[in-house]
Amino acid sequence: MRHLLSTRDLDRASAIRLLDVAEDMAETADRAVRTLPALRDKTVVNLFFEDSTRTRLSFEAAAKRLSANVITFSAKGSSVSKGESLKDTAQTLLAMGADAIVVRHHDSGAAHRLANAGWIDAAIINAGDGTHEHPTQALLDAFTMRQRRFGSEARGRGLDGLRIVIVGDILHSRVARSNVWLLHLLGAEVHLVAPRTLLPTGVATWPVTVHEHLDDALALEPDAVMMLRIQTERMRDAYFPNPREYGREWGLTHERFARLGPDTMVMHPGPMNRGLEISSSAADSSGSTVLAQVTNGVFIRMAVLYLLVAGADAAISAPGNAASATGVTG
Repeated sequence: MRHLLSTRDLDRASAIRLLDVAEDMAETADRAVRTLPALRDKTVVNLFFEDSTRTRLSFEAAAKRLSANVITFSAKGSSVSKGESLKDTAQTLLAMGADAIVVRHHDSGAAHRLANAGWIDAAIINAGDGTHEHPTQALLDAFTMRQRRFGSEARGRGLDGLRIVIVGDILHSRVARSNVWLLHLLGAEVHLVAPRTLLPTGVATWPVTVHEHLDDALALEPDAVMMLRIQTERMRDAYFPNPREYGREWGLTHERFARLGPDTMVMHPGPMNRGLEISSSAADSSGSTVLAQVTNGVFIRMAVLYLLVAGADAAISAPGNAASATGVTG
């Protein structure tokens, strides 16, 4: 694996190895010294053309815990605002010694362009491109589901047989797209729920079941319900009558949450619009994984950076050896 651009690029074995290496990284969290030497003298650049406090800080924390040098570049106030191209920006960063570039961009395909144009020789990690994909978010979601469901016996497992319901703004959601492909790869049964206006063209060809009414999907007794943020910043038209109507038809209200099974996971990639997509009773419940998703995001990004930058072929070819390869030796 040279780059991480899309969950569609992963095969099942690679996805499970990534999740297993993230388990190794998670073991460092409770130790007095949480920093590993794996990326010492390596440089990771966070190249963000879109605002994203949560994802940027998570990648920064992950790189620093692996002892990498971290450069964070925001397009605002930079030469990009003066017209500098993506190519010139990337090559400037490479000249500074970047071993990996974490890129978030408002255009779908920007990460793929950076990885394949021949401009630079560095590992590229897609931290969200337009309405295309956000692969590390899907990996941390899968890691959280696996951890919550299987606990200490999670290693080596997929998500076979789990029923996952994804609700909301599928049209604009790169999180939904990355999750659909990864969850299907790991053996889960995926259901999408959205107003017809918020379903993308071509969804009928995806490996999912589509519902228009949330109550129909919840009646299937899902193992996890993933609520998506309404991305008003990407909307140029009215996609639903009004927020009140949306909350009543497609929100995880207190009443709907009360009907879920005791072990049903409630997920949200954040930031949450409480009262619109999700009620506070659901978001703050014991079934909520929202904060665990944030915590696990650091472990997943540590695993991705480690596997891409450290050249961890030994860990890839021998699952379970990642701990010793990273310096996680107890």
